[in-house]
Parts: sequence; C-alpha cells; structure tokens
Amino acid sequence: MRKLRARWSVLADRIDAGTPADRDRAVDALRAFAILGVVLGHWLVTALTTADGGLGNTSPLAHLPWLAPVSWMFQTLAVFFLVGGHVAARGHSSARERGVPYGVWVGQRMSRLFRPVAAVLALWTVTAAGMLLGGAEPGTVQTLVKLVLSPLWFLLVFTVLTAATPLVARIGPLWPLAVVAGVDVWRFGFGGPEWIGWVNVAAGWLVPYTLGAAWSRGAFARRAPAALLLGAGAAATVGLVLWGGYPASMVGVPGAPISNLNPPTLAAVSFGLAQCGLALLLRGPLERAMRRPRAWAKVALMNLSAMTIFLWHQTSMMAVTALGLLAPVDLPGLHTVPDSPQWIAARLLWLPVFAAALGVCWAAFRTYEQGGRPKRGGSSRTVAASRPAAGSPPAPAAEITHA
Repeated sequence: MRKLRARWSVLADRIDAGTPADRDRAVDALRAFAILGVVLGHWLVTALTTADGGLGNTSPLAHLPWLAPVSWMFQTLAVFFLVGGHVAARGHSSARERGVPYGVWVGQRMSRLFRPVAAVLALWTVTAAGMLLGGAEPGTVQTLVKLVLSPLWFLLVFTVLTAATPLVARIGPLWPLAVVAGVDVWRFGFGGPEWIGWVNVAAGWLVPYTLGAAWSRGAFARRAPAALLLGAGAAATVGLVLWGGYPASMVGVPGAPISNLNPPTLAAVSFGLAQCGLALLLRGPLERAMRRPRAWAKVALMNLSAMTIFLWHQTSMMAVTALGLLAPVDLPGLHTVPDSPQWIAARLLWLPVFAAALGVCWAAFRTYEQGGRPKRGGSSRTVAASRPAAGSPPAPAAEITHA
C-alpha cells in the first residue's frame, strides 16, 4: 500500500508539472464532478427488478417520493452544457484566429466523439441479437437496450449545438428561455399537443450552452451575475414546484404523468440556471483546490476518459445485475423493488461493485476514445501535456462526458 501511494504521488506530480500554466483547471473540475453526478445518479435511481421471468426498469423515486432531493444533487446536465458552450465558443474563436477552417475544427471535435459511440452500438447490437436468439424475453432485451441508448440523446443534442456554435454563441440565454416558457404555457396552460414539448430539447439546453459561451467572453468576470443566476434560478424552481404543478424530481420517474427532463420543462431549465450560477461561483475555490497535484491528477485522468465512463457506466451496472441473476434468490438492492430505506442501504453497498465493472469496461474500451495506447516508456507528462492549453480547442471527448 505504501508503494502504491508513493507511485501515485510521483504520477500526480508529473501530471501536475506537465499541465500548461494557463490551463483552466476549474473547467476540468466542473466537468469531472458532473461526470460523477451522472454516473452516481443513474446507479442510484435505476433499479432492474425481476418480474415475469425478465427484468423490468423502475426507480426508487417512484416508490419513495421523499427521495426527490437526491435528483437535485445528481442531475448535472446543465453544468455539462455550460462547460460545453464555454469550451466550444473559446475553441472556435481560437481556431479562427489560427486560420483553421470551420470544417476542420468541427470535424476534429466530432471524430473523437463518434469512435467510442460506435463501439457501444456495435457491442450492444451483437449482445441484443444474441440474447434474442438465445431465448431471452423480448421485454428484458428492450429494457436493457433502452437504458444503454437513452442517454445518447444528450450526445445528439450536444453535437448539434457544438456544430452550430458559430451561430448560437452570441445568442443571449433569454431568447431560448422565452421559448421554453412559451412552450410550457401552451402545453400545460392551454392544452397544446404533447409533441410541442420536444421543442424544449433544443431550446432548454441552449440556455446553459449560451451561458457558457457568454462566460468565454468574460460575462462572469464578477461574482454578482453568477449569484443572481443562483438566486433567481433557485427561487423560480421552488415557485414552479410549489405553485406551478411541476414535479419535484429533476429526473424522469417511471409512470409519472410529467417529467421535468424528458422533454425539459421550465422547472428543469430554471433549476439548471441555479446550477450554472453555483458552478460559476465555485470557480475560484475549485481553481485553488486543483493546485494540489493529487487532486488535479484525478480530475485530469477522469477527463481523459470522460466519454468512456459516460458511455459504459450503464452497461457496467447491467452486467453486475445480470451476473447476480445466477444467485438462487433475488439480491437486495440489485433485483428487489426499491421501496424501502433498506433497499437504499443495500444499493450503496453495490456501488463499489458497479465501479469495479466500469473499470473493466474502461480498460477494454478506453482506446476508442484516446486513440491508442501511449508508446512504451512515455511519461505521464505526455498525458497531461497532450491536453490542450486554455486558449486552444480541447478534444471533444475531454469536454463531453456529457450524460
């Protein structure tokens, strides 16, 4: 153990020394914390229960509504789009200054994104076909495939916004916010068609994305605008939940008549504004914390595998759940109905097992994101130095995680 700590200390020091001095470490820290929020959130609120000879998807939020505040801590998508808008706008500006054509810029950002996605789709296509041919219950296969594919909607939206950065970077957040409010008034106040809500998939996430672009232009150099975002967003969210009829949970709940996330509602967007305000206020403390080599090394390494972690965390949870079916009884916290505090305690004990399975997936598939293994004898300085400086466009996978 002492040798491992010594080796980690040496590695952390080398990563810290190899990081460009102008690297905005707070941005990477926000991204890493958002990754953890997505992963832990999915692992805590997704339950695969045995029913009718197969697996069904439910959530402890459906059985224990008093757990709704948990969703406030782990629903971090607004932070992803805030950071994404900030980095994309800054990267595009840098590319223009260096004479890099738009097609080259956007192509570089997309290529590293789609390689790991292709690996997930290929594996699950083969897995689903094999399960069906092997006699698996179709409902079970559908449940598993849906859990894997449903988070990918985020990547599609993020891809579109990234490609449209030159057009949307200077749009003020009030414009898409007004669209979200108008859609909700039409949908909920005047009985508009349900499909109109899907307009908010673009408009809702454009709000934090444009905030990130404004951040790249220095709009939040002072703390007052960020504090205003936090206060106004929190107050609006509380009002919408208490008096506007919006659900308290900020993630989807199976069986619920209204979801704040699918598609995004005004409550989800106002909550995202509060999250963005808090994230912007935390820049200073995070920057100081990231000056510690051990803390920075963890964040830097997580960002290098952001897409791998995001794409495979659901698969790792499902793999553990499937292997657990070999046990003669349903395992608490894994296959049982999440309707008691005992289930929560048991699920917490499974988190390290999910993490170990995710580690296996990371070892197997990280090369699709990182573009191959470093040459033998290459130092960890190369790992850190390969990350772009603050003024240059970072690799898409290092900025996406994106849940």
